[in-house]
Amino acid sequence: MIFLTRRATFSASHYYWNEAWTAAKNEQVFGRCANKNGHGHNYTLEVTVSGEPDSETGFVLDLKWLKDVMEREVLSAYDHRHLNLETTEFAQGKMIPTTENIAIAAWNRLEPLVTAGGGAQLSRVRVYETAEIFAEYRGEA
Repeated sequence: MIFLTRRATFSASHYYWNEAWTAAKNEQVFGRCANKNGHGHNYTLEVTVSGEPDSETGFVLDLKWLKDVMEREVLSAYDHRHLNLETTEFAQGKMIPTTENIAIAAWNRLEPLVTAGGGAQLSRVRVYETAEIFAEYRGEA
């Protein structure tokens, strides 16, 4: 079994806010991150696929194809966006755009396509908020 990782970056803004809570509780729990004007990060997205190398190409998965899927499904949706206001997963308070939830949302966007792409499985999505903070999602199983 080979694990192959592709990395990409995107910039986005967000804030933390739970619509079920009062403003005071949001400010208590999330502090400065509850400012609805938002703040931004330069995120790094790592997508890891696994499988056996093809006997003819030596590839687990065509990396150009994976780059295109990452661009179309995640980067074009999140790059230079205010996640709380402009994305399907996070708009109208559906989900708080924490690093953890961004990793899950990226997985949900990528997993069906990687699986359908044949020959590989999505193994991990890792999202770095900073060089020191990242979240990793490996699916529900």
